[in-house]
Amino acid sequence: MSRELDDAILSLRVNQLERGLWILRTEGERKNLLGVDSVLFSNRDHWFVREVIGTMRRTFARIDVTSRSIYALVEPGSCFAGSLLELALAADRTYMLDDPQCAIALSEMNFGQMEAANRLTRLDARFYGDKSRNSELRMHIGNALGPREAAELGLVTFTPDELDWSDEIRLAIESRLALSPDPMTGLEANLRFGEHESMESRIFGRLSAWQNWTFIRPNAVGPMGALKVYGTGNRAKFDWERV
Repeated sequence: MSRELDDAILSLRVNQLERGLWILRTEGERKNLLGVDSVLFSNRDHWFVREVIGTMRRTFARIDVTSRSIYALVEPGSCFAGSLLELALAADRTYMLDDPQCAIALSEMNFGQMEAANRLTRLDARFYGDKSRNSELRMHIGNALGPREAAELGLVTFTPDELDWSDEIRLAIESRLALSPDPMTGLEANLRFGEHESMESRIFGRLSAWQNWTFIRPNAVGPMGALKVYGTGNRAKFDWERV
């Protein structure tokens, strides 16, 4: 799974430069994934399991440093649980259908084995290292968390019901694709890492986001860039390719 996901990420980066929004979905049984996570965590000191976990961690970290907007959709049949919940936590927004069939789940793997590019767990980065919040989340390890519980715990962004789901997702996608690719991508890259800095987050979050993606790109300072035409009444012309 990790090798195939890694290949997909790199292929999209290099060959689909105009694809500025990625949608993450999963499919499968939560209990099976939690079972695999339990085996991995229990044997994490074994050399082979350590390498498997390392491969997963590095692959998921590629998402953190990817100059694309990323949404995760939790629908009936999804298995955003344990290790794969990291994909939703890495996304810029997570939409979860308000339906009894939809649930996510935490495992021990979310609390120290799958650090993001800033060397913090995504839960630590999400809640700014709040130890009380981490303790509360640990109490839910292995439990199926429905839309209301997930929202109350701060693990998802929005939980539209069945009546609004299609329109909310459509509007979220269309509104994102209508915006200039660089400033939004830069903003999201900064927010992914929280307040903790590492060399990786400085390079791929602060430095790349603002100095490379935003202020020196043609979309900002080119002949028809946003800063060049600001105040003239003319519309900016954007290059939709991401780098």
